[in-house]
Amino acid sequence: MPYVFPPPPQVSVPVAGSDGLFPVRRVYCVGRNYADHAAEMGADGREPPFFFSKPADALVPGGGAVPYPPATDNLQHEVELVVALVGGGADISPSRALELVYGYAVGVDLTRRDLQQAAKDKGHPWDMGKGFDHSAPIAAIRPLAAIGHPSCGAVWLKVNGQTRQNGDLQQMSWTVAEVIANLSTYVTLAAGDLIFTGTPAGVSKVLPGDVLEAGVAGVGELTVRLV
Repeated sequence: MPYVFPPPPQVSVPVAGSDGLFPVRRVYCVGRNYADHAAEMGADGREPPFFFSKPADALVPGGGAVPYPPATDNLQHEVELVVALVGGGADISPSRALELVYGYAVGVDLTRRDLQQAAKDKGHPWDMGKGFDHSAPIAAIRPLAAIGHPSCGAVWLKVNGQTRQNGDLQQMSWTVAEVIANLSTYVTLAAGDLIFTGTPAGVSKVLPGDVLEAGVAGVGELTVRLV
C-alpha cells in the first residue's frame, strides 16, 4: 500500500569517529535529576524521577545555528548527558540497564520557561514549553566502546564565554542505570531511543545572537548560536 505522500526522512544523529548514523526512535528527558537544579526550580530533597518527551525531529544534530523560537520571552538552556540505547524492553533491572547503552552525547534542552511555567500554573500539559522545533541540539554520539560509561566529570555550559552551568555527573540524583530502569516501568524502551538525563544548576535566559558552548567531560562538546 503506497503512502499518500512521501514519509519524512528518518531522524538520525552522527556517530563520532565513523560515517555511521544512529537512527532515532524516541527522545525522553528526565526532570530535576540534579539536586541543585531541583532546588533552583523550587523542589525540596530527592524526588522520584519524572519524564517528558521531545519529538525526534526537535533534535538539531551537531548544533550550529539554531532559530530562536517564537512565543517566548524567556528561553533557557539546560546542558545534559544524553544516553543512546541499542536495546530495550520493559521493567528492566538497574543491574542490566547499562547493557542496553550504545553510547553517550552532549545535549542541550532548550526550554520556553515562561510557557512551561504558565502551563504548570494552570495544571495544563507543558509540551509547548519543551517540545518545540529545534529544542534539542545534540552533539555526535560517542560509542560506549570508545569512552565507557561516564559516571563523573564536569557538565558545563557557557553563554558568550561566561560560565552559567558547572556541575558534575556525580551530582545526578538518579544514575543512568536507575533512570533507564525507572523509565522502562512506564514505557517499553527500544533501540534508537535517546534519554536526556537532566541538568545541573545555573539555567538562565538566553537571547538571539547568544553563543552557547556546552560539554560533558570525556563525552564531547557542542556549540549553538541562536539566530
